[in-house]
Amino acid sequence: MQEAINGMMLDMIAAIARKDYDDRRRQAQGIQKAKQEGRYRERPEDQERNAAIVKMLKAGQSWNNIVAATGASRSTLARLAKRSHLALPSPRHT
Repeated sequence: MQEAINGMMLDMIAAIARKDYDDRRRQAQGIQKAKQEGRYRERPEDQERNAAIVKMLKAGQSWNNIVAATGASRSTLARLAKRSHLALPSPRHT
């Protein structure tokens, strides 16, 4: 009995995963088509905030302070540091 239930659960999870994959693929195709037709615009970059972040990075402020002050994510800081050719912090070892 338990084997049958496990099999049904795996089938259900596989069906959900397949639907999710199809939905994401269809959405990506729609975005690509809209970009080609010039109808898709990504969210505009907050240039004022990003300039302030780069300035703070160049001043040597810690990433934690910058995140607290600006509300930007660490990935945004990494992207801006890379774009500005600034050194990225070394990974933490825990």
